[in-house]
Amino acid sequence: MVKTIQPDPDKQRGALEDLDRLRRDRDELGGLLGRAGAHFGAAEAPPADRIEVWGRRIGRTLSLLAFAALAVYLYLTYVR
Repeated sequence: MVKTIQPDPDKQRGALEDLDRLRRDRDELGGLLGRAGAHFGAAEAPPADRIEVWGRRIGRTLSLLAFAALAVYLYLTYVR
């Protein structure tokens, strides 16, 4: 004889809410990464002006590297 298990509506509702929350979090992270990629790729620059596009890309990459170097320096100087 096979016993049938009835689903608990409270658990089912909680699980669906958790899935919705995970979908929203994933969409927010994907949107953040997409915006960062567009920013560092200079998507807002006029595509016909290749020099400006590459200048923005290089400048933004150098600023990211300078930020990382400063963060490491400050950590090593004041935290460690």
